[in-house]
Amino acid sequence: MASTPAPGSAWAPLRLHAMFRALWIAQFASNVGTWMQTVGAQWLLIDRSPLLVSLVQTASSLPIVLLALPAGAWADVVDRRRLLLGAQGAMFVAAAALAAVTFLGMTSPALILGLTFALGCGNAIAAPSWQAIQPDLVDRALLPQAAALNGLNMNLARAVGPALGGVVVAAVGPGWVFALNAVSFVGIMIVVTCWRAPAPVGTGPPERLVEALRAGGRYVRHSRIVRLLLYRAVLFIPAASAVWALLPVVAAARLGLGAGGYGLLLGMVGIGAVGGALVIPRIRAAVGSARLVTGAMVVTAAAFAVVAAVENAIVVGVALLPVGAAWISVMSSLNSGLQLALPNWVRARGLAYYLVVFQGAQAVAAVVWGVVADATSVTTALLAAAVVLAVGAVAGLRSPMPDTTTLDRTPSAHWPAPQLIFIPEATDGPVLVTLTYDVPTENAEAFTDAMRLVGRSRRRTGALRWELFRDGGDPRRFVESYLVGTWAEHLRQHEGRLTGADRRFEEQAERYTSGEPQVAHLFPPASGAR
Repeated sequence: MASTPAPGSAWAPLRLHAMFRALWIAQFASNVGTWMQTVGAQWLLIDRSPLLVSLVQTASSLPIVLLALPAGAWADVVDRRRLLLGAQGAMFVAAAALAAVTFLGMTSPALILGLTFALGCGNAIAAPSWQAIQPDLVDRALLPQAAALNGLNMNLARAVGPALGGVVVAAVGPGWVFALNAVSFVGIMIVVTCWRAPAPVGTGPPERLVEALRAGGRYVRHSRIVRLLLYRAVLFIPAASAVWALLPVVAAARLGLGAGGYGLLLGMVGIGAVGGALVIPRIRAAVGSARLVTGAMVVTAAAFAVVAAVENAIVVGVALLPVGAAWISVMSSLNSGLQLALPNWVRARGLAYYLVVFQGAQAVAAVVWGVVADATSVTTALLAAAVVLAVGAVAGLRSPMPDTTTLDRTPSAHWPAPQLIFIPEATDGPVLVTLTYDVPTENAEAFTDAMRLVGRSRRRTGALRWELFRDGGDPRRFVESYLVGTWAEHLRQHEGRLTGADRRFEEQAERYTSGEPQVAHLFPPASGAR
């Protein structure tokens, strides 16, 4: 026990969990290959126009917007291991095809962007699963560290991949960059093949895709914490992504650098992110996540102004260091916050919404910044991004980020089994559930306030509609009613959707009541006929 890292150690997930360590290493190799591929694709288009260069980012990010939500639903209802293997195999084929057409001299903007889009589709299918399996790989207490290490993984790859990609492109051409990227997917497939996922929880019928999509959307819509975190992402990502869209043009057109120089500049962003990852825990402990995110936005705005104003490669490189540190500060704060805020049953779907916001904002913003740079100049585009970041930092002050470290998201099967005289079919519904409470008159106002949190809990876990009534003939009698789409959906509330936080909300409301509530399950008239 003396040699066991403390739970707060940033490296604890790597030291304590061998499978997390193996997947982390394999994913690092794949991330390096992805950044190398981005350098190769952008450099093939560098002589065309800033818009075509920025479209490489769009082609990589747009699939997330199109596929992340169904992929998140798939990740919550099917075998995540098989889903990951299929996605990695598809990306291997796309990367190998891009390498082949490049070696054969058959590249064109449409083909480069099309195959980049195909790679993005594979990533879109895999991304929610990667996020969702983290609780299967590490203890919940280590989830913040695991999220930070995953962010560090990406940014270490950002520090190594672009520079290595630039060297390879300059030395032997972009075809080899694409070939190495294809090989990187093989490593992940080997490790995932060796992983054995835990058995699924729950005995009810599996959710169908459409049902799962609706349930995920319902949870996000009624979770204020998740919506606040997504709002912060919207304030930061579109403006901050200008660096990824326009840096190739800054390197080539303004600084006169070649592929190697561009890779080094992009690598400076990654180095800054790695350095930032080492100091983020201390800064967050001192000022809190909300101030950390706001400060990161201000720092990024100032750095963009420097990059826009100077034409010295060394100064630009130094200015990009805090950009990387600020980027990982915001991303690790938002990602770990969502990991802790989302319960297991909906984690992939909730994180899919984050991925849609993250990648969708980058995809749209890349086009916007490319159009602005084409119509005016790269300098003007970067200054505009800096202004948007500064305004976003001020706007974020009005909506403080929630603290998710104390949330109880452990499953809680505290509801008693329904007492029925017939066994409903899974598809029977809608089901109206009512709970009748005896509330002393002096507690009525406090009870009503407490039930608002209960109502949100019901909606998050499956209720299509929730209402609270008071009997006009008996002021002590309150009736809660909520409608669930099917009997199977209600059973999922019983068997795995409720958490410790949901149980606490109910207990807080029931403190103001006398006795246990009377529960009734109401079905359409034909349900009992079978």
